[in-house]
Amino acid sequence: MKRLALLLTVLAFTAGMFTGCNNKADGPVEFEFWFGHNQSDRIAVAQVLVDTYMALNPDVTIKVIPVEENDLAGQLNAASAAGNMPPIIEAGSEAAVSFGSEGIMDTDAVAKLLEDIGEDKFYPGSLKLFDNGKGAYYALPYHGWVQGIWYRADWFEEAGLEPPNTWENILKAAEYFYDPQNNQYGCLIGTTAENYTEQCFTQLALANGAQLFDKEGKLIFNSPEMKEAVEYYAELAQFNPPGPQYWRARDYYIQGKMAMFFYSTYIMDDLALEENAAGSLTSENFEELEGSTFDPELVDHTKMVSQISNTKPAGYGVINSLALLKQEDPAVTAAAIDFVRYLYSPNAYISYLHMQPGGMNPVIKDIADNPRYQNDPNGIFKHYGPEKMMEIIEGMNSIETFSIVEGVRIDKASKIFNQKIIPQMLYKITQEGMDIDDAMSWAEKEMMKVE
Repeated sequence: MKRLALLLTVLAFTAGMFTGCNNKADGPVEFEFWFGHNQSDRIAVAQVLVDTYMALNPDVTIKVIPVEENDLAGQLNAASAAGNMPPIIEAGSEAAVSFGSEGIMDTDAVAKLLEDIGEDKFYPGSLKLFDNGKGAYYALPYHGWVQGIWYRADWFEEAGLEPPNTWENILKAAEYFYDPQNNQYGCLIGTTAENYTEQCFTQLALANGAQLFDKEGKLIFNSPEMKEAVEYYAELAQFNPPGPQYWRARDYYIQGKMAMFFYSTYIMDDLALEENAAGSLTSENFEELEGSTFDPELVDHTKMVSQISNTKPAGYGVINSLALLKQEDPAVTAAAIDFVRYLYSPNAYISYLHMQPGGMNPVIKDIADNPRYQNDPNGIFKHYGPEKMMEIIEGMNSIETFSIVEGVRIDKASKIFNQKIIPQMLYKITQEGMDIDDAMSWAEKEMMKVE
C-alpha cells in the first residue's frame, strides 16, 4: 500500500508539472527505454513515469526494458545484429564511454539536451566522466553515489581538530582518536583483498595525482605519486580496528567506537533510521563489540567530507547516465530527446532519485536542497537537512576514476579492478608485512599480465 501511495503521488506531481514539453515527432513513434534496474518496486516507478509521459504524448509508445549493466554489452550486441538498437539506455560512466568510443552514441542529441537543460546546472565533475576529449559528451550524467569520510564532528570539534579533508588532517585525527585499550579506533579503511579496499585507496591516490595509466594507455603505476599513496595508506591502516578489515567494520562507528570511516552515501539510512541500523548494533560481526542501542543523535553528530586533498582535490563515486544511441529514424531520436528532457524535469527527476535515497543522488546542483527532494518517502533526508545534503553531494564536482583518463576509457584499468590486484597488494603490505617496494613490483607485474 505504501508503494502504491508513492506511485500515485509521483503520478500526480509529475502530471501536474509536465504540461509544457512538446514532443517533436510527427505521427506515432515506438521505442524502448533500457532501464538499469530489475527490482520490482523500481520498475514500477519507472513505469509510472513512462505512463505519465505517454498520457501527455499519445503518439509516443515507450516500453520499459530492465537491463542490468552486466548484461548491457551482450544485449546491445544482440540488438545491433537485429537492427533494433534502443534510443535510450541507463548506463554507468565506464560503459557509456566504452560504447561511445565504438561510435554508437548520439553526441549531437546529448549536446541538444545540454543546451536545453543548461550545462551550467550540472556538477562539472559528473559531466567530466563523459567527456569524449573532443569538446562533446558521450552521455548525460543522471544520478550517482558519492564516497567520502563520515566522521564524528562533535568529537573533532571538542578536540579542536580540522575536518578530515586532507591527508594531513585525516592522519592526525586517526592517530589522536586511536585508543585500542578502550576499544576506540581512529578510522576505517579496507585492508582485505576486496572492492571496498580499492575504493578507499583510489580516492586517496587520486588526491595525490596518482594514476594507473596515462591517456595513451601506458602503465604508469610504479610512480613516486603512487608510492607516496601506498605508504600513506599503510600508515593510516595502523589506526584501524584489529585484523584485516572491510566495510562491515562500520559497526564500530555506529556503536560509537570509531572516529571516522570511508563509505558511500548508501550509509545514510543506516545512520538515520533505527530499523536500518539494526544489523550494525549487534555483537555478531566482531567479538570486540558488545552491541549497542541505536543512537538517534549519531546522524546529527556526523558530517561527511566528499573531497579529499593532498596535491589536488579528489572525489570518488559512481555516476550513471542516460545515454542516447544513434537511430536511423529521426522521429525516434526526437521523441527520445523529449522523453529524456522530461526525465530531467524536477518532479520526474526527484521521483526517479527517490527509488534509492542516498544511493541515487542528483547531478543537477539545485536539486539537493529542493524541498520535495528532501522529503524522501523513507524520511531519511530530513535527518540531514539541505545544508548537509549539499555538502555531501558536492563530491560530484571532483569524481574521478582510474579507468577514464582525459575522456579515454582504459579497458585494462577496469580489468585490473576486477582482478583485485591493488587490494591484494595492500593486504600483503598491511596484513602480511611485505615491503612496499616489493609489493608494488609484484602488483606492477600482475598488471602487465592483463590483456
